[in-house]
Amino acid sequence: MIKLVLLRHGQSEWNLENKFTGWTDVDLSPNGVREAKEAGEAMKKAGLVFDVAYTSVLKRANRTLDLALEALGQPDLPKFYTWRLNERHYGALQGLNKAESAVKWGDEQVHIWRRSADIQPPALTADDPRFPGNQEKYRELIKTGKMEEKDLPLTECLIDTANRFRPCFEKEIIPAIKAGKRILIAAHGNSLRALVMELEHLTPEEILKVEIPTGKPLVYELDEKDLRVLNKYYL
Repeated sequence: MIKLVLLRHGQSEWNLENKFTGWTDVDLSPNGVREAKEAGEAMKKAGLVFDVAYTSVLKRANRTLDLALEALGQPDLPKFYTWRLNERHYGALQGLNKAESAVKWGDEQVHIWRRSADIQPPALTADDPRFPGNQEKYRELIKTGKMEEKDLPLTECLIDTANRFRPCFEKEIIPAIKAGKRILIAAHGNSLRALVMELEHLTPEEILKVEIPTGKPLVYELDEKDLRVLNKYYL
């Protein structure tokens, strides 16, 4: 049996402001900083030790990981950063207040965009500054061969997020787990739900019922051979 721990980033500034965030690179709120530190303390109390960590390329997840590892006592743990663990891209909703969006488009339509597994929100246009292709971080990732132009989303549904995460899961995380590596993944609500979908073999309908709170380590106990879930619990 081996343990895999998932950690959703602490509350962000835009979580606090009730905005659609997606790939927008916002920082943690003061409460989010506290949540990240408390997550590390909880993992230390539980006696968890890690060999490697994976995270997205967004600062709220990166900072959560750094703060948690410092509190855990493993600040120098090897870390791997991948855009495949980024939050779901909310398209033209990014930066908009969720309550104001409900007034503009209607509660039912916004609920469908937020909760449906396979329905995308309105897409950005390629000249929109919110489009990742217009941001230096992603231009550099393309330049260095870590992603391709076709990987840049204009909008995403949850299934899109799961599909872009799957290569990382299959080519990097599964082999690491089977090699006995103790892994911590600090990412986002929807990218972690995509991971849960893979681990638990959930249907698109089943994953809609899954919510992952900010700053609460989720521990999976897995069979080392077939990655079957033996147990799961929050610290």
